[in-house]
Amino acid sequence: MKEKYFRYSLIVLIIFFGWLVISGLWSFVNGVLGAFTLYILVRGQMMHLTEKRKMKNVTAAILILLEVFACVLVPIYFLVWLLIGRIQDINVDISQLVTTVQHFIALIQEKTGYDVLSISNIETATGYATKALQFIIGQVSGLVITTVVMVFLLYFMLISRKSMESYAYSLLPFNENNKHAVMGEIHNMVRSNAIGIPLLAIIQGSIAIIGYWAAGVPSPFLFGVVTAFATIVPILGTGLVWAPLVVYLALTGNWVAAIGLAVYCIVILINVDNVIRFVLQKKLADTHPLITVFGVILGLNIFGFWGVIFGPLLMSMFFLLISIFKKEYLDNKA
Repeated sequence: MKEKYFRYSLIVLIIFFGWLVISGLWSFVNGVLGAFTLYILVRGQMMHLTEKRKMKNVTAAILILLEVFACVLVPIYFLVWLLIGRIQDINVDISQLVTTVQHFIALIQEKTGYDVLSISNIETATGYATKALQFIIGQVSGLVITTVVMVFLLYFMLISRKSMESYAYSLLPFNENNKHAVMGEIHNMVRSNAIGIPLLAIIQGSIAIIGYWAAGVPSPFLFGVVTAFATIVPILGTGLVWAPLVVYLALTGNWVAAIGLAVYCIVILINVDNVIRFVLQKKLADTHPLITVFGVILGLNIFGFWGVIFGPLLMSMFFLLISIFKKEYLDNKA
């Protein structure tokens, strides 16, 4: 009786202190997830340097961190500042745009009787705009902190690779086969999303830039980069960028360009997106498209940006655990 009491008391204490630790450090979750993602990607290099090249753990870890800075962090920061500079350089004829929008709104009200500029619509739009602005400011301001946490944690994960992996492996409450299945699923899902999502974004952004340039969209490179980032948004995706641009071209009187861009994006951009996603999923992790779509929706709500990687992982792990439970307990009883 005493043994059961102590066991359950210990479980309660572990859960309590675990909750305190997670809730207290949740603001750094992006850095932790980023470090874990990078660790999965560079783990093979660390093994090569330490086991085949016989380098010391610290030396190998520092070399890999320099590689991460050169290949990941520096390009990201360069892209962010380039986008900021391009946004500042945008020159739009505000008076012409406002006049066109006013005519368009008046036409809608005349044909349908719907008042686009009603007080409730303005309040709703203002609310959405405020939330979006706060989110963007929060993400940009947290970028430096996330980077510091990510690099710091990645360094210690690399130098203590064997002991960390051995400890994590020993905690899994499964037999050897299921432990390998879980670890393999984690590795494949993280690796496939960490490689596939940026690759898809680059391809989509490049295709979009060509279409925007041909249609005469102002700052095609800027909107192409924004389109690349929009690929992570489930269901809507790149349509969040090219659809408003089609409307903009139509409102400014460029009907041929608007129709051409719409056809280009619907026929080429969307279909290329579907084909590339299918090929990457089959090549890297053989993941069902629905797991990816709903996983990203789940992940973005829980983790923010890194949810595009860890959301599908959560969904995949959920179904894998159900499969393990079925094999271990239900099938054996039958």
